Amino acid sequence: MTSPSPRPAGRPTLEGGRAPRIHSFEEFWPFYVSQHRRHGTRVLHFAGTTLGFLFLARAVTSGRPVFLLWGLVAAYGLAWIGHFFIEKNRPATFQYPLWSFLGDMKMYALMWRRKMTAEAERLGFGERGEARTVADHPAS
Repeated sequence: MTSPSPRPAGRPTLEGGRAPRIHSFEEFWPFYVSQHRRHGTRVLHFAGTTLGFLFLARAVTSGRPVFLLWGLVAAYGLAWIGHFFIEKNRPATFQYPLWSFLGDMKMYALMWRRKMTAEAERLGFGERGEARTVADHPAS
């Protein structure tokens, strides 16, 4: 029987398929980033969140709340595709719905500012050999 490999200090990991017990958003953020290591997952989150906001705007301007449902389908659908097929992990939404939403908003803001890849690397969760795109470079 082999002993489990040691964890680097300060890095939350999945244990037994479940997220670690977390008590604050400051603790949650590194865990959230660890679940979004791959660029493709973050791109799908960005696209889904953008579509969610567009559907929300459409619901407000048209007075048709059905667009809210479509916004949720687009946002969560694209994000979950990233988790299940790219990251191959379980979305944090299932265990931490509010913090996961706040994490998505923080990640979305960092992506708009082209700083999410640097944030993942800062926390030690950058994808090795990660493909860089125009969105990863600061605007000149």
